[in-house]
Amino acid sequence: MKVLITGSQGFIGSYVCAELLERGYEVVGVDNYSKYGRISRSHDKHPNFTLIEEDVKALSSRWSPLLDVDYIIAGAAMIGGISYFHKYAYDLLAENERITAATFDLAIKLWGKKSLKKIVVLSSSMVFENTEIYPTPEDSLFSTPPPLSTYGFQKLSTEYFAKGAYEQYGLPYTIARPFNCVGVGEDEALGEEEITSGNVKLMMSHVLPDLINKILRGQNPLHLLGSGEQIRCYTNGADIARGIRMCMEYSGVDDFNISTEEVTTVKELAEIINEVISGKNASPLSFSYDKPYEYDVQRRIPDVGKAQTVLGFTSSISLKESVEEVVNYMRNKNETINNTPSH
Repeated sequence: MKVLITGSQGFIGSYVCAELLERGYEVVGVDNYSKYGRISRSHDKHPNFTLIEEDVKALSSRWSPLLDVDYIIAGAAMIGGISYFHKYAYDLLAENERITAATFDLAIKLWGKKSLKKIVVLSSSMVFENTEIYPTPEDSLFSTPPPLSTYGFQKLSTEYFAKGAYEQYGLPYTIARPFNCVGVGEDEALGEEEITSGNVKLMMSHVLPDLINKILRGQNPLHLLGSGEQIRCYTNGADIARGIRMCMEYSGVDDFNISTEEVTTVKELAEIINEVISGKNASPLSFSYDKPYEYDVQRRIPDVGKAQTVLGFTSSISLKESVEEVVNYMRNKNETINNTPSH
């Protein structure tokens, strides 16, 4: 089976590539390196991986070589940290709509040629931005007010692209909604706004690398955005990739929350990081609270029962294991940077 993954060199995309290649799939990736710049990924040299270095929006006009693709995983999108939602409020809507439309144009063509079996849409927990139901089941989307952020609204739009293509063309789909992916390979996005948090530059890609960076640098008090009581379900990228593969292999048309059940506040996350970095005898953290961003959702708690029952998916990697993985990654990365001779 051959799978086309748009955004293959991105954070989640690279995890999905690794998962599929390990399972014996042939993978064709599409990426134009617009998020991080030119980077290398562990799957790049795999014999069953081919990269098309191209803007996804151009694919639908050059689709003939992809006639033997069995599945499409639509992962390409402009995405960044919380400041990204505000700095690129229009682009996140307009550019991501163009990317989504081009991907579905390609999928509809391939479906019409009887080659494609399904498209998998990577949505987001942000479609539940305004929910008041916790844990949040998939069907609560029908009673939840639409997102206020343009990013969340556009992710909801991708789900309607899937529903519209199915209704009009019969194109099968599965919607996967990852919740708070954490792991290695999430670097600073190009075009991120430079903001300081206390005496340390804010790493806006995700709260986990940001807090690790601050604690490694000895920031005291530790600066948090908002109260630190925000609740998240931090899910390892390898678990999310496995869930996405299971969504792809699922024979029906449906939508699934892909997440851990482990609920953690930002303060609790900071304490786990502190213990991993400094050991069980680590000094207690003190906190300072910075003004939060407008779209800093206070609770994201998915109901994962449907994915467990229908797909057989449960997350297997604990948050502490994820933190240890990212701490080691960031330490090694910083050592590499610091030991690189200047020219």
